[in-house]
Amino acid sequence: MTFNGTWKVDRSDNYEKFMEQMGINVMKRKLAAHDNLKITIEQAGDKFHVKESSTFRTLEIDFTLGVVFEYSLADGTELSGTWILEGDVLKGKFTRKDNGKELLTTRIVSGDELVQSYNYDGVDAKRIFKRG
Repeated sequence: MTFNGTWKVDRSDNYEKFMEQMGINVMKRKLAAHDNLKITIEQAGDKFHVKESSTFRTLEIDFTLGVVFEYSLADGTELSGTWILEGDVLKGKFTRKDNGKELLTTRIVSGDELVQSYNYDGVDAKRIFKRG
C-alpha cells in the first residue's frame, strides 16, 4: 500500500510553534526538535500497524480505519480519535482528553516523502519524512 515502508524525519516546518501551542514545555520542545523520529507503517486493507521510534521512546500502534482508539503523545498528552483514508490522504481527528481540544493531522506520500501535517488550536505545522 502507499504508506507502507520506513520513514525517517528529514525536516520540519513550524513544528516548535505547534508544540508550544500544544502546551509542551520548552525543554521537551528542544528535545523533540531533534528526536530522530522514524516511523514504520504496515497497511493491510483497513488495518494499520505503526511503529514510532525516536531518541526518547518506541511505541507500536495498531488501528483500523474509522475505529476510535486511544493514543499518547511523547510528552504524555492523551488523545482519543480515528484515522480515515480519503483518496491518497490519511486523515486523523483526535481529541485531547485533558482539555477537549481537537488535533487534526494528515499523512500523504509524495514521491519519496511522507508529509505529516498538523493543526491544533489555529497553528499549522509539518514534518517531512524521507523513505528509507
